[in-house]
Amino acid sequence: MGWWAARLLGILNVAARLEGPAPRAEGAPIMIASNHVSWLDIFLISSVHPALFVAKSEIRDWPVAGWIVEKAGTLFIRRARRHDVARINEAVRSALENGDCVVLFPEGTTTEGDELLKFHSALFEPALSNGARVHPAAIRYEHPDGSLCREAAYAGELSFMQSLALILRQRSIVARIAFAPPIDCAGRDRRAIAALAREEIASLLDLERPGTAPGTAPGPRDEPR
Repeated sequence: MGWWAARLLGILNVAARLEGPAPRAEGAPIMIASNHVSWLDIFLISSVHPALFVAKSEIRDWPVAGWIVEKAGTLFIRRARRHDVARINEAVRSALENGDCVVLFPEGTTTEGDELLKFHSALFEPALSNGARVHPAAIRYEHPDGSLCREAAYAGELSFMQSLALILRQRSIVARIAFAPPIDCAGRDRRAIAALAREEIASLLDLERPGTAPGTAPGPRDEPR
């Protein structure tokens, strides 16, 4: 999956930039909680860290990309079915027990990268039962000059093919991902963990208040400003 992800990003002229160290397995299961901007998010994370994903079932219908994601073992959640969370949580528990890293997008939908929505806490339950460490991850897509690349977002009423066309029209896109220090789940409930993860991601994106325009995530910069 990592090879496919890096190759696909390269074909689309998307340059992945990891800021700071990626999570490391240190005796406890790993869960990554990330903001959600684009269908590119799955491939960006996969290019820097092997992982299984919890994603909406509509992803299966994406041309080519959907096939790759499905073959990688993605856990698809049916958002229209209220009780599907229980099935997914059981699958996530099993994956964590097997030593897999599992990635959540707790917002449940995408934004243009200029805001951070409320985090749904239900999917954090397996982290508690498995003693996992939760790593908040912040994703931001930029033009080469450092400005926010809204064309990379898969939000609103865009179809997958319209989104792909917008991405292909860009000369290049810089995809930045930064990880905050892990959250220790001991002594916390799922709502507290979700709130902490959201707070860390907001800080990395310089989003102090919902709806404010993001600055540039702290860390080394690999592109000229």
